[in-house]
Amino acid sequence: MTGPVPRDLWILLGVVLGTFSLQFFSSTAWLPLLLRLTPAVWRSGFVWQLVTYPFVGTGVPGIWFLVSLLIVFLFGKDVFFQLGQRRFWKILVYAAGAAGLVTVVVGILQSVFGGGLAAGLPFPIMQGQNTLLAILIAAFATLNRDATIYLFFVLPIQAKWFLLLEILFAFMGFLGTGDFAGFLGICTAVAFTFGYLTGWRRTGWSRELSLRAQQLWFRLRLAWLKRKRGLQVVKGGDEEGKKDPWVH
Repeated sequence: MTGPVPRDLWILLGVVLGTFSLQFFSSTAWLPLLLRLTPAVWRSGFVWQLVTYPFVGTGVPGIWFLVSLLIVFLFGKDVFFQLGQRRFWKILVYAAGAAGLVTVVVGILQSVFGGGLAAGLPFPIMQGQNTLLAILIAAFATLNRDATIYLFFVLPIQAKWFLLLEILFAFMGFLGTGDFAGFLGICTAVAFTFGYLTGWRRTGWSRELSLRAQQLWFRLRLAWLKRKRGLQVVKGGDEEGKKDPWVH
């Protein structure tokens, strides 16, 4: 797509670069930590991290971080022009939220059943521009299935195959970090983006899926609190199974 670069895209890149830079100063390092996706979502109720984490740049200073921003720019520009401002931001927020929710649910299960989380930065595969790239590339591949993308700027591949390539790259990231929750999160981001743009949201089952996900989240949260604090559920009624008249 040709035309002026959307102001929204400049803002997006500026936020990612700005939050990335803040982590390297002792006086501001607390802010990226507060916005990244961490176990604090279920341990301390930091639920905003489910949607803020993709906008906090991650990695080390160097050429690869700049290349990742360039790729966000290239795909983001085309996707923005094709979807428009409103749908562009909706797909970013919704897909990131769905991916974050799946990652957190898996993280809770790993904590409860002793699976453990990846060492170092929690959910490294999911953080920052990694999720933005997954969503924007999946969106471009869905909207332009027959277009040609040059992998690593050299190898020509049809856009539709990038949906599978993203999963493969995420799997390689899982093998390198042990971040199983983040791997499933990236898979969710790609699948959600594809489904959202191909119209499943109009079939009605997306709402049911959302409600079931919320129900699962509350059950897992309650199970984790019970395990941590030794809480017990008190059932209404006496030993013979009769309902207590004060319980409604």
